[in-house]
Amino acid sequence: MDVLVEHAGLYWWGVLTTLQISLYSGVGALVLGTIMAGCRVSPVPPLRALGAGWVTCFRNTPLSVVLFMIAFGLPEIAINAPFFWFGVVGLALYTSAFVCEALRSGINSVSTGQAEAARSIGLTFGQTLGEVVLPQAFRTVVPPLGNVFIAMIKNSAIVGAVGVGGDLYSAGVQLTGSLGEAAIPVLIGVALGYLVLTIPAGLLLGYLERKVAIAR
Repeated sequence: MDVLVEHAGLYWWGVLTTLQISLYSGVGALVLGTIMAGCRVSPVPPLRALGAGWVTCFRNTPLSVVLFMIAFGLPEIAINAPFFWFGVVGLALYTSAFVCEALRSGINSVSTGQAEAARSIGLTFGQTLGEVVLPQAFRTVVPPLGNVFIAMIKNSAIVGAVGVGGDLYSAGVQLTGSLGEAAIPVLIGVALGYLVLTIPAGLLLGYLERKVAIAR
């Protein structure tokens, strides 16, 4: 297990890079997922079709396919960027479909009387959704959203396969490939790195769940 001590700096850099990927992707997924959840419950048929198509497309496509299509497909149409950002975009798009469905379940759990009351005082659909329904929906979906984001942190390992350097996946590949370290200790170190990220995330989400439960 000396590899964990000798290459602690490489592992730590991998944790920080994975955290960066997860934060950027999480923000993007939350924004896109919220927009698509609004489309899913919209009274406008084309918007509902857009939301349903978005979820169907990304939820039923493997993440590796999404990442490779973005990383190697976008340059073919003259859209170039570092692989880091291609990975972030791909992970955000993929995760947004699961965020959308989690939020839609929360929206459906809000009493219809809330929306009817909001419309009766002259609020538009957008105002009703943003000011009345979504704040209540977010409270009810903290546990499923937490599961989605924890899964996203673990899915960031696949992002390393499309050329993103410096993350935990890449650290493991570098140690076993270029430096010739034994695979088992290296993989234990990688697993510990992901635990460093996911366990605090789970504790934070548990705290948030208790807070919003009190607020309700």
